[in-house]
Amino acid sequence: MGNGEAQSLQELYAPANACFGCGPANPDGLHIRSFVREDEVVAEWKPEEKYEAFPGVLNGGIIGALLDCHCNWTAAWHLMKTSGEERPPCTVTADYAIKLLRPTPTNGPVFLSAKIIESQGNKAIVEGTLSAGGKVCATCRGTFVAVKEGHPAFHRW
Repeated sequence: MGNGEAQSLQELYAPANACFGCGPANPDGLHIRSFVREDEVVAEWKPEEKYEAFPGVLNGGIIGALLDCHCNWTAAWHLMKTSGEERPPCTVTADYAIKLLRPTPTNGPVFLSAKIIESQGNKAIVEGTLSAGGKVCATCRGTFVAVKEGHPAFHRW
């Protein structure tokens, strides 16, 4: 969204993260770059032909990965802010559901937006949207949980 030199949440807090969707350190990943904008977290992502389900249309699994990771970072940011910590907790996806509303065109950027719907303790429920060509193409609702020492994801950022 025209952030130029600004660092995304992923680059700022998890530069060594190798997650396929959001990890800056994964050379083959999607490299989602999420930015806080008031009460939502937003991202812009450019599809490539290799991510298509068929010509001109983004694969549903890629849509799921985009929304899962973006919503997860929205939860991590929120939990960091509500706890007063300086770094986001490592969060994992407990559940998420994607609704594919219309084909997502790949001839231009995809826009992600996510907001906290509910939060309690170490978990947050997030709703997200994926838009392209000026239309909402998919939505997501998921539960994301901060993990503790001993969980395999604990040290990933």
